[in-house]
Amino acid sequence: MRKLVGAYYLAAAVTMAFSCHAMAADLPAIEKSGTLKVATEDDYAPFNFMTNGKTDGFNKDMLEELRKYAKFNVDQSILPWTGLLASVSTGQYDMALTGAVITDERLNVFNFTPPWASAQHYFVKRAGDDSLNTIAALSGKKVGVQAGSALLARLPELKAMLEKTGGKLGPVVEYPSYPEAYADLANKRVDYVINVVISVNDLVKAKPKVFAKGLPVSGAGYMAWPIPKNSPELLAYMTKFINHLRETGKLAELQKKWFGETYDDLPTEPITNAEQFHKFAGL
Repeated sequence: MRKLVGAYYLAAAVTMAFSCHAMAADLPAIEKSGTLKVATEDDYAPFNFMTNGKTDGFNKDMLEELRKYAKFNVDQSILPWTGLLASVSTGQYDMALTGAVITDERLNVFNFTPPWASAQHYFVKRAGDDSLNTIAALSGKKVGVQAGSALLARLPELKAMLEKTGGKLGPVVEYPSYPEAYADLANKRVDYVINVVISVNDLVKAKPKVFAKGLPVSGAGYMAWPIPKNSPELLAYMTKFINHLRETGKLAELQKKWFGETYDDLPTEPITNAEQFHKFAGL
């Protein structure tokens, strides 16, 4: 069950980062030891998940490409999402190789590689619900979102969109996981649920008779790999790796395989601060 890190977990991560002596290894130390330690998760399709007891998903394929590219070993550890970023921030692992949404809060702790997928937010509705075909129609409706998530932090964008139509944001119900939110949506306990576009596409593809994709409810957003602030050379290395995949066409191939579409207008440079992120995202 995937739980997105919220303010509590990031605050804890920052505190631990300054109180612990462990630090993530930057590239020279990694090359000297011969091993890059990466943390992944296993319950966030289509990014990381398990199939018949084996790892699968977009990041599994990206990890395979990284192992071909790198001249050092890449050691993978699978962790629950709730502790994953904190474990990276305190130096137990060198980077997180998972589907992390870039946020202002996370940029206080991590730099991010060039994005490899869109994380724009969309709403999901029940299949056949023609009453929610516009943003204005969401006014006053009950919305489900995952507690502590990046999506929750950007709800003010939807609030502003609704206010422009003369409407208002309705009650917000927070869930520990998206399966629970989707169950309540199917059972009419909430009117719509918000998630990133890739997860919405994956859900609707898997259950087209139950759910339908709505409209975007945020500006641009990005998925990328988080790397601790004290590892600038590792960030530069991973930037070269991702741009190598882009130039060879492999990145587009994996995007199409796992997300059903390619993202040709993503930033090609790492994102390291909130001002830069806002500029790219049009915030």
